[in-house]
Amino acid sequence: MIKLEPFTEKDFDLLLSWITTTELMVQWRIAHFKFPVDHGQLAKYISSANQSNSTEYIYKVIETETEATVGHISLGRIDWTNETGRIGKVFVTPAARGKGYASEMIRQILAIAFNELKLNRVSLGVFDFNRGAIKVYEKAGFQKEGLLRQTNKVKGEYWNLIEMGILRSEWHEQTGPGKIQSNV
Repeated sequence: MIKLEPFTEKDFDLLLSWITTTELMVQWRIAHFKFPVDHGQLAKYISSANQSNSTEYIYKVIETETEATVGHISLGRIDWTNETGRIGKVFVTPAARGKGYASEMIRQILAIAFNELKLNRVSLGVFDFNRGAIKVYEKAGFQKEGLLRQTNKVKGEYWNLIEMGILRSEWHEQTGPGKIQSNV
């Protein structure tokens, strides 16, 4: 259905064509970027992933039948001492939504986190109005861990962020160790 491949400079223009509003930029969780996002900001974003001691894994999402890029996802903030990481920058193109790609993206990134990187915990943040994403994360086994109230101000409106997390033991209860393999 999909595969994750490293996100590179060749992918910048396509990603930039998707992030067309401040709201989309904030939902994509790139608050440290300024709108409009540009090549320079993306180059800085991927530079950390290209280092040998990287704690960032940044992917484009490829639909295997057509080879079309249908999304983006990252696993970052890896803390090797505590064996934790954070999923971020999850985006499925509007034309590709509703086809199960988001669920498969999350399954594959968790397989990387738990089976390959041997992390113990993975977290993420999602805005409380993004019901579709919350459903996908809960289906994957994430649990709501808290609500951060009014974390982002977007065009005069405050947005609340739900913190979610999943442990390796919970992942393995659902999938069985090694059952789901990543394609990366």
